[in-house]
Amino acid sequence: MSTPFSAGTLVSARGRDWVVLPESAPDMLVLRPLGGADDDIAAVFPDFEPVTGARFADPSPADLGDAQAAGLLRSALRIGFRSGAGPFRSLAGIAVEPRAYQLVPLMMALRQRTVRMLISDDVGIGKTVEAGLIASELLAQGSARKLAVLCSPALAEQWQGELRGKFGIDAELVLASTVSRLERGLDLGQSLFDRHPYVIVSTDFIKSTRHRDDFVRHCPDLVIVDEAHTCVAADDNTSAQNQLRFELLQRVAADAERHLLLVTATPHSGKEGAFRNLLGLVKPELAAVDLGSDAGRRALAPYFVHRKRADVRQYLTRSDGLPDDTLSEKTSFPTDRHFKDETYKLSPAYRALLDDAIAYASERVTAADRQGRREARIAWWSAIALLRSLVSSPRAAAQTLRTRSATVAAGSAEEADRLGTPLTSDSSDNDALEGLDVAPGAATGDLAGGVDRGGARLAELAEQAAKLEGPTEDRKLAALVTHLKALLKDGYHPIVFCRYIPTAEYVAEHLDGKLGRKTVVHAVTGTLSPQQRINRIEELARAAGDDPAARRVLIATDCLSEGVNLQHHFDAVVHYDLAWNPTRHDQREGRVDRFGQKRDVVKVITLYGGDNGIDGKVLDVLIRKHRQIRKDLGVSVSVPDEASSGVTDAIVEWVLLRGQQAERGEQGSLFDADEYRALDRRAATLAADWQSAAEREKTSRSRFAQHAIRPEEVAVEVAAVRDTLGRAGEIRAFVRQSLRALDGILRDDPARPGDFTADVSGTPAGLRDALAPVLGGDVVELGRPVPVRDTAAVDRGEVALVRTDPAVAALAGYVLNAALDEQAPGPRPARRCGVIRTRAVTARTTLLVVRYRFHLTLPSRTGTRQLVAEDARLLAFAGAPTNARWLPADDAFALLDATADVNTDPGFGERTMKQILADLPVVADHLTGYGQELAAELLASHRRVRSASGEIVRGLTVTAQDGADVLGAYVYLPAPTAGGPA
Repeated sequence: MSTPFSAGTLVSARGRDWVVLPESAPDMLVLRPLGGADDDIAAVFPDFEPVTGARFADPSPADLGDAQAAGLLRSALRIGFRSGAGPFRSLAGIAVEPRAYQLVPLMMALRQRTVRMLISDDVGIGKTVEAGLIASELLAQGSARKLAVLCSPALAEQWQGELRGKFGIDAELVLASTVSRLERGLDLGQSLFDRHPYVIVSTDFIKSTRHRDDFVRHCPDLVIVDEAHTCVAADDNTSAQNQLRFELLQRVAADAERHLLLVTATPHSGKEGAFRNLLGLVKPELAAVDLGSDAGRRALAPYFVHRKRADVRQYLTRSDGLPDDTLSEKTSFPTDRHFKDETYKLSPAYRALLDDAIAYASERVTAADRQGRREARIAWWSAIALLRSLVSSPRAAAQTLRTRSATVAAGSAEEADRLGTPLTSDSSDNDALEGLDVAPGAATGDLAGGVDRGGARLAELAEQAAKLEGPTEDRKLAALVTHLKALLKDGYHPIVFCRYIPTAEYVAEHLDGKLGRKTVVHAVTGTLSPQQRINRIEELARAAGDDPAARRVLIATDCLSEGVNLQHHFDAVVHYDLAWNPTRHDQREGRVDRFGQKRDVVKVITLYGGDNGIDGKVLDVLIRKHRQIRKDLGVSVSVPDEASSGVTDAIVEWVLLRGQQAERGEQGSLFDADEYRALDRRAATLAADWQSAAEREKTSRSRFAQHAIRPEEVAVEVAAVRDTLGRAGEIRAFVRQSLRALDGILRDDPARPGDFTADVSGTPAGLRDALAPVLGGDVVELGRPVPVRDTAAVDRGEVALVRTDPAVAALAGYVLNAALDEQAPGPRPARRCGVIRTRAVTARTTLLVVRYRFHLTLPSRTGTRQLVAEDARLLAFAGAPTNARWLPADDAFALLDATADVNTDPGFGERTMKQILADLPVVADHLTGYGQELAAELLASHRRVRSASGEIVRGLTVTAQDGADVLGAYVYLPAPTAGGPA
């Protein structure tokens, strides 16, 4: 049998009301709960279960609320919307409230038929959210059906959590450790990329020839590439791993119909060739475009977004060309990093160990030079490994001295360089950080004959190193304890970054119990899996608890220097070991210096040895120069790798020369004058190359400033979204008023204006049940204060005053359901009727909360979709319904702020409401006409957002469903003025 219900009509089934969706068939209804989300859609067969037409019940004139009732009902309704009618289909249903500037890449994307973009905003701005917004929207509109994210395996679980928690996209992990399990569940001949529509794929796993072909054949129609700069080849010297990644992306990008988002904070990395190759992946013609010309920049502009923090810290203000600051948005990035370089001196025993080790390394390098180029390179890398571990910690030194160098297996000098470079240097081109915190080996044996004649001497040095553990002989460790105590006293929660796993474990072991009984110390290194690292950090946060006097100290290697966001738990960084590439320092600091960091200034302490011959020069030539460029430019510029390696090589040569002089018993200057001048020349070359790169970056930032979308265009869409889904002030007022009305206990946070805590243990059982899965049962039932923050960036266990926060959504759902159910037990903050006597009006004025439904026809490159969406509006008229004078929208909105100046007799209020409700059918034509006006506005908004792509505008329609729902009716009567007659 065929059903009599058309799309958009209301039906009643399974004990609730539903909206009929266009996907319904003659014998099957596809239904979405009234006000619900797409996740709640259900199919119902009328032949097998009863389905009846539903009419939204009129408000009850006896169920009167106070002056706040209308505003709370409207807010609860809008917060609950998950199927907005505006051009951004996904915004109502995601669990993150994007910043206004994060809508820019989304608007750029929607102007393209096939989305191709390079998103290169600065570190900490929110590129993951920007990419997620685009993906969520393309999937919601039907322009994309499947999604793949290509990323480092260390970041895969973080991407999975972001997509699931913020965008409702449940993606499967495709990693070396998961692929066997996934393949076991496949049908014969089926690809796992066909089986799973949303996947997060390890780039290093999928780039191999064994897996690459299957991925390319079954590749989803939407691909996001994280850290895209690591996936392009710059020249013939590019690593084999980068070359494999580049070849994979070339094949993925070759399908001109595939959506492709490339995400990276460093699109240049100082290499023009790599940047050109990135652009070529976006659009082949961009690889050769003249970027120095206006025409070239215009050609690139629609596909490239490249902003630094200063560009978005204050957005949509008068300085952006807007008439006022009503839509302005301030993003709470830390304003600065406070750097402090702290030195230490070696103890006599440590000095003796270093001298002995340098003499040994110098002797081995000199001997190897006479044996051949392969042997010389092996000895060279072994010497660097030994020196770096010695200045790191006694434990790292002992392990390096006892471990065979990986370079010994090399069959050539070139292979020795390939094996030695990753473990001993900190090149920004390293393929991945996984495994790079392992202490390298230094033992080489007899390079000519395979007999380890130096083994006994290395064993002696290892024993010597092991005896130096502890703050008595290891003055670097003693200095760390001193500086950590000062940070903790000032209220900071620091991360201590170490180069090697043995050093991190050693430091954590010796700090435990030394920093006060309320200080919790944990270590995170590459010995843990990526998910175990996150779990360890959460354990540290839980162990410290909510005690304001408690402190957290995390000891970590560079396995945490990329991808894992730590700004909620930590606010200071200590570089225990200097990286030989300052980009690594910037990555470490960027884990806490990002959006959501509560400190305005992040403290950075760099420990360096004043007399070990290495740290001082690295600090002067590399680290401080990098800071200065960052300060001048506002963004980091990668150090030119080749010139940087020249400097660090010269530093090592200095140290080894000193070892040769010591062996010969020579006195004099620490370094030979020729070697000193050679280092100066290399440092000067590096400075010149680096400054040139900085100038190119400065020119690039100016040249490629985001001009594809103007601020005034963003302002129009932001205003529309906020009008539909709610503004920040509305959410704040709703949460505070609702919780107070529901017997919650609120206490303002004196240290954070706008923030407060809420004890919800005394609220109705239904609300407690709704909040328990979000906040935790113990928190809800035991009355633990829940921090409520006036920002979208909150820690676990805190509530953000945004509509998409799960706790806010749960509160709104309870308030709305209680308003619609007159029999609901306990307090009901929102009611569907009210009579308010107020001085805010001079004549009888009626405010209506009206819900509209719209039919949308949305064309996309994959076909046309029929959708039903909802919107809620306030309409107000003065006088009687039969002679209504309709008020402007702003005047209707202002009624929400009206207060009751005189009490209203309940009997009089009920009689007044009965009269108004009886006459409401008279205004039905106006409500219908207003719905048609809204439909026309929505159509214009959809066309405006898609203006640059005529193909996806043709066939676009928006029509209003007949019969709007009057959810609430509120009458405002003039109250006598002060001193006037009652």
